[in-house]
Amino acid sequence: MAQLVGTALAAAHDADPGDAAEVRAITDAMMRLLIGAPLTSDGKLTVVSLAAEAGLRRNKLTHKHTGLKDLFYALVKARAPLPETDSGRGARDRAAKQQQDLTRVRAERDDRRTQLQLMARIAQVLEVEKHQLEEANTSLRAQLAAHTAVPDLTRRRRT
Repeated sequence: MAQLVGTALAAAHDADPGDAAEVRAITDAMMRLLIGAPLTSDGKLTVVSLAAEAGLRRNKLTHKHTGLKDLFYALVKARAPLPETDSGRGARDRAAKQQQDLTRVRAERDDRRTQLQLMARIAQVLEVEKHQLEEANTSLRAQLAAHTAVPDLTRRRRT
């Protein structure tokens, strides 16, 4: 579209070769920006980038070639996705969903933190009980060692 309009406008400006060259440069720059292959600009779809891409000053587009500027904006608008209906309802819905997800994740985190604290307490109690059992086992072994002089009852019968 930009190329067709540019060719027609360049033909109309054949009397002034400078204007025809500017029109060709602008339409070529429009095509490069719209397809996403800029050579000399930042690639943004603005008049400033279009002027930089065409190698012209911005006022050439805003004052002299206003039709090309309007065409560029129309082409940019035509390729942009349609806005969401209900003035940003989709964005609000996404934000609300993200807020719900955040609340759910925080609740899960708090639940896991509580479970971790409970597990730590259980581990401490088990460690104390293990220590107490080891002491009791040591005490029983000491008592068993002290009572090694158990009489042999089988010898008494024989005699």
